[in-house]
Amino acid sequence: MNTELLIHELSAVHPDAQIAANVKIGPFSSISADVTIGEGTWIGPNVTILDGARIGANCKIFPGAVISAEPQDLKFDGEVTTTVIGDSTTIRECCTINRGTTDRMTTEVGNNCLLMAYTHIAHDVKVGNNCIIANSANIAGHVTIQDFVIIEGVVAVQQFVHIGQHAFIGGGSLVRKNVPPYIKAAREPLSFVGVNTIGLRRRGFSNSSITAIEDLYRAIYVHSNNLTQALQAAEVEFPSSPEKESILEFIRLSDKGIIRGPQ
Repeated sequence: MNTELLIHELSAVHPDAQIAANVKIGPFSSISADVTIGEGTWIGPNVTILDGARIGANCKIFPGAVISAEPQDLKFDGEVTTTVIGDSTTIRECCTINRGTTDRMTTEVGNNCLLMAYTHIAHDVKVGNNCIIANSANIAGHVTIQDFVIIEGVVAVQQFVHIGQHAFIGGGSLVRKNVPPYIKAAREPLSFVGVNTIGLRRRGFSNSSITAIEDLYRAIYVHSNNLTQALQAAEVEFPSSPEKESILEFIRLSDKGIIRGPQ
């Protein structure tokens, strides 16, 4: 593995670790035995990657990061679990990602994600593809974050919360309930503050699709105080679309409830 001098001589890489071609590992990093790292990934200095880590291709992991440490869960009893990182994901300085427990058996971060410095991803979290989680965000255990979510800095997400695709959460927020897809959420307590129109345009959504999403959320959050009635009306009054179906399904499956409307 070290014939091309891509692994620094001052790093400790267990001989059983599966390190693909062209992986670069800087000095003073530690790689445990039950680890796989995909081709072209860069591991900076002072990185710790522990048993159960499955890291994809072309990732970047910056100094001080700790990947696949044991869960901070008193129920954890040493079960064999994993942490799975997708391809082309960047993990910045001092991020911590804990491996799973018997709930999901794994913690997952998808492809093309950016976890900024000091982010914490707890056990059994699932982060989708193309997500950005900014500095010092704390994601508690069992949280699900769908694709293309942006979470700004110093956000705390409570355990078991779900965050829908293309949602945007403002900095410093406390997320105690589920956040539906395509929206912006901010204020305290966390509330709906509009549709994430800028993000949707950047990702190629048409103006007509964005308008339809805005109309649907207006019916849910503005025109009605009764969520059940709003959902029933939305089924009838709005034309079918993938966005409509994902919104209604998300809300119906939200046992924790969804964040409140504008106050």
